[in-house]
Amino acid sequence: MAIIKPFKGIRPQKQLVEKIASRPYDVLNSEEARAEAAGNEMSLYHIIKPEIDFPVGTDEHDEKVYLKAAENFEKFQKNGWLIQDSKENYYVYAQTMNGKTQYGLVVCAYVDDYMTGKIKKHELTRKDKEEDRMKHVRVNNANIEPVFFAYPHHNELDAIVKEVVKDTPEYNFVAEIDGFGHTFWVIEDEAKIKRITEIFATIPSLYIADGHHRSAAAALVGDEKRRQNPNHKGDEEYNYFMAVCFPDDQLTIIDYNRVVKDLNGLTEEQFVEKLNKNFVVELKGKDIYTPSKLHNFSMYLAGNWYSLTAKEGTYDDKDPIGVLDVTVSSNLILDEILGIKDLRTDKRIDFVGGIRGLGELKKRVDSGEMKVAFALYPVSMKQLIDIADTNNIMPPKTTWFEPKLRSGLVIHKLV
Repeated sequence: MAIIKPFKGIRPQKQLVEKIASRPYDVLNSEEARAEAAGNEMSLYHIIKPEIDFPVGTDEHDEKVYLKAAENFEKFQKNGWLIQDSKENYYVYAQTMNGKTQYGLVVCAYVDDYMTGKIKKHELTRKDKEEDRMKHVRVNNANIEPVFFAYPHHNELDAIVKEVVKDTPEYNFVAEIDGFGHTFWVIEDEAKIKRITEIFATIPSLYIADGHHRSAAAALVGDEKRRQNPNHKGDEEYNYFMAVCFPDDQLTIIDYNRVVKDLNGLTEEQFVEKLNKNFVVELKGKDIYTPSKLHNFSMYLAGNWYSLTAKEGTYDDKDPIGVLDVTVSSNLILDEILGIKDLRTDKRIDFVGGIRGLGELKKRVDSGEMKVAFALYPVSMKQLIDIADTNNIMPPKTTWFEPKLRSGLVIHKLV
């Protein structure tokens, strides 16, 4: 069962939240963070991307950069830009994109639940990225940014959240960078807090939607602190890490697409001919074509869009991995025809989140940077949960959740 607890969040003063809140550390590079934070000493990028406080070109993994994060975190608190709540609360965080709002509960999840697999993952993590985030957690002694979880929707939890959001929110703003709305409420009522904890204790599993490296880092640092503490009792704050938990029926996964630099020595005609073995290939012309269903793909090549429909027998709808279109495209196109064996390491392929639109695929091919692009039908939440429940791992670059969580609305200290 899922163990969660409320926590004393460290949060911006209401009038400062838009200055402090930022996009997550991993959706932009150092130069972009430097530009977004320009002239704003309160931007959270000074904590989550502290290399921006050093000369351009400074290695973001230099020890002095991590130490700068901790120095800035301390400064934000000393200056009163971030203030810790006096009691343990839960929080509701709502995100609005394209007129659709999803409501998440901000909680502290239990480290042991991650270590024992009750918090389920669907992606592999890289040790170097884990260690980077572990250093950041260690030096700040805090989870500065939350992870993004899903849980099987629960009617009573929905009702509690619905009641909470009738009240005036603590924060309510639209981010200039993307136009997405962010609204935040504090749950102080002890009866509601108790009931939320009780309900989660009946939920068998939580699912990592986004933030596998942050989840791993937070849990591993918590486990590390437990082993290093000779007086460990089990109720210490480091036994928990911060997560925003959304009901699965409110979440939408958008497409995660592929662009490839060359045709592996084939001419365009030869490449299309090889596709005919496993796909029904239809020329769609100059107008953007969007995949219409599972096992239907969109391809952009030499100024034209194509529909590719996988032929029966080329996929396995009874296999949680075999049914995925990322598996079908990886096996039958990228590997068999284009010779791309490892999506994690091959430099001939790149990935484009669906938030950028299919026009981005056309742009990258028309520019000459890439030779061909493929758009995939999005994975469903059911597919993600089926994979996690069967202890399988999705192929790389399968899921893209949007909107991303805004960082800096609340922080969890490990002490």
